Amino acid sequence: MKVLVATEKPFAKVAVDGIRKEIEAAGFELALLEKYTDKAQLLDAVKDANAIIIRSDIIDAEVLDAAKELKIVVRAGAGYDNVDLAAATAHNVCVMNTPGQNSNAVAELALGMMVYAVRNFYNGTSGTELMGKKLGIHAYGNVGRNVARVAKGFGMEVYAYDAFCPKEVIEKDGVKALDSAEELYKTCQVVSLHIPATAETKNSINYALLKDMPKGAMLVNTARKEVINEAELIKLMEDRADFKYITDIMPAANAEFAEKFAGRYFSTPKKMGAQTAEANINAGIAAAQQIVGFLKDGCEKFRVNK
Repeated sequence: MKVLVATEKPFAKVAVDGIRKEIEAAGFELALLEKYTDKAQLLDAVKDANAIIIRSDIIDAEVLDAAKELKIVVRAGAGYDNVDLAAATAHNVCVMNTPGQNSNAVAELALGMMVYAVRNFYNGTSGTELMGKKLGIHAYGNVGRNVARVAKGFGMEVYAYDAFCPKEVIEKDGVKALDSAEELYKTCQVVSLHIPATAETKNSINYALLKDMPKGAMLVNTARKEVINEAELIKLMEDRADFKYITDIMPAANAEFAEKFAGRYFSTPKKMGAQTAEANINAGIAAAQQIVGFLKDGCEKFRVNK
């Protein structure tokens, strides 16, 4: 069995070493395609691969057509919208993610960005503190739970809304569960966004949802660019000089945000939530272990396609 690690943005060497150890201990072959610059390189590399580990790399129908021997794709990370799930199912390919492996890294970034924003981007002027502020967590999955854990250490009052997570699960963590996204945004001065990009959520963070946030409001996005209605967020920030938008996913309208809202807007130059040595290693090794479990024992615990 041949396992391909196809990463335009490579794993750290220590992560690759860990992946290799897991794959070779199982008696499989490991192949690396790192820092590739053309899709044709990926199409060639997948021809004889039985399994693929990726990061943000695109696995679409064309790649799946080329990968005649492919049985499984594992996205090292939580989000998997870079994989065409319907095409994978049609090709009888299992798709998995590695939930939880990057969660602490993303949560720490979210809180770090909050501190950066409330202290006026460390420009030397007097800012405010997070202690005592109401924090809303929109989607209470692995990242949201870690955000809650860290935020409580800051002394924040933590609320959450998740359409799919029972209220008793949220409240067991000492977090106040709310009944709707609208209630969350009306209640909380700071909202940390963790919803996936789906047909239902794309452009769902809009003017109507954000307009009733309390004075001095801040939206922190470490989720996905597509969930933000950028045109409506720009209008909101034009109407509300007290509103800040802090994001780990650079908007399509980044130049307009930066020009119009200096001092109230910040974007990382590239998505950095999982960019820690620990998360890199954890996700890569988890992906390798899941591939071994699937190929040897048929384990599909983290399968995300039908």
